[in-house]
Amino acid sequence: MAKESFDKEVQFLRMLVLTSGAYSRQQFAQRLGISVHTFDKTLRRLKDIVGTVCQQLPEAQGREFADMLRFNYYESVDPMLLFLYRAKSVKESESYRLSLMIAALQQRSHTAMELLDVCGGGMPGDIPMPDEKTIRSDLRYLEDVGVIRRDGGGRPYRYAIHNRLVDDLTEEERIDLYAFVDVMANTQVPSVQGYLLRDSLKKALKLQDAAEPFLYRYHYYSRILDEAHLFTLLQAIRERRTISFLYFPPKKRQSYGSKNTNPLFERESEGKQAKMLPLKVVYDHQYGRWYLLGYARQDIVKYRVEGITQIIEDGDATDEPLFAERMELLELRTRFSWLIDTGRAVLVRARFFNPEGVKANFVRERVELQGQWGEITETTDESFIYEITVNGTTEIKPWLRSFGSSCEVLEPIQLRREFIAEWKELQAYYEPVRENL
Repeated sequence: MAKESFDKEVQFLRMLVLTSGAYSRQQFAQRLGISVHTFDKTLRRLKDIVGTVCQQLPEAQGREFADMLRFNYYESVDPMLLFLYRAKSVKESESYRLSLMIAALQQRSHTAMELLDVCGGGMPGDIPMPDEKTIRSDLRYLEDVGVIRRDGGGRPYRYAIHNRLVDDLTEEERIDLYAFVDVMANTQVPSVQGYLLRDSLKKALKLQDAAEPFLYRYHYYSRILDEAHLFTLLQAIRERRTISFLYFPPKKRQSYGSKNTNPLFERESEGKQAKMLPLKVVYDHQYGRWYLLGYARQDIVKYRVEGITQIIEDGDATDEPLFAERMELLELRTRFSWLIDTGRAVLVRARFFNPEGVKANFVRERVELQGQWGEITETTDESFIYEITVNGTTEIKPWLRSFGSSCEVLEPIQLRREFIAEWKELQAYYEPVRENL
């Protein structure tokens, strides 16, 4: 799948699941920055992926793709959006060729020339036949990713499926491994590799029709979709390479800009071209968002990964001493960040009230678990004081708010006033409409 195509389909899927099909074709195309024709073509492409990759279609064949995501998504423990990854990195000819090769190797070991004959006899007529160089390149790729192994012996080398992970385990061990991978894929990040490994184990155990031992409701669509960029960004950080990309801020009405080759369909993109030296990727567990932090314009810059498209490497690798200097600046600026805020440091003091009538003080346990580097400074039978220095109050505010009446903000005074105004607004919502109601 082409890089631009994958960017487009990621944003396409994101909008489908967030709007639940509420937009018309014209509204959807306008929000994405594409033509209605491209909208229809992308929708057909996604339907094809569902049919060929997931190997199953919705029960109602004529149901719209948006409806399928809207109504079937939460009925399954499998994250629907994951299917796009299974079609990300291979072209149509590659998918046919690799499928034929793996199917043949599951029967017995083969040489490269034997696999060339297998592909020659099994490829559809409208797809060009591979040559020996292509087959050997595919074999190197499959060997590098651990799908196949090279059997002992001299030339010509023979290749076989690498199934030791499953074959060397007992049935009980395989079930335990599947349960472990299932839990970790649903609770840890990054998660895409875990889901792909879980699916492979499921096939080995023939669990497709079995009842799942665990049931999850996967709420964070961006968590999976944005992993499309994660390893590209991590590789750029490891290699200390500058990148450029087209960025669409969350507040903009447009979330994608197509590369139009026809001048009749050119339109001005609402995205902005950005260039930076990436330094760190941060995941926000509260909202399921990825953030990219880096250096540009003589300062630290931050971007939401969900708005990043068309990433390309731009320039040579940064010198290691200079890269270390940029990293040191980032650590200094984010030293007191609750998440990624680089604003002015401020002391936050809050009083937490202990729950009444229970032995376990779950309020204090949660503060100690989630309070990061903050400290409990005063303690009484009724309450305790928690203090922390953070860069700004924007990021810590939702956490404090989540304690409800168990938390009273003491300092800074501006944050206390903001909470007072919010709670008064909430109180007004619950006032009776009539005095004698």
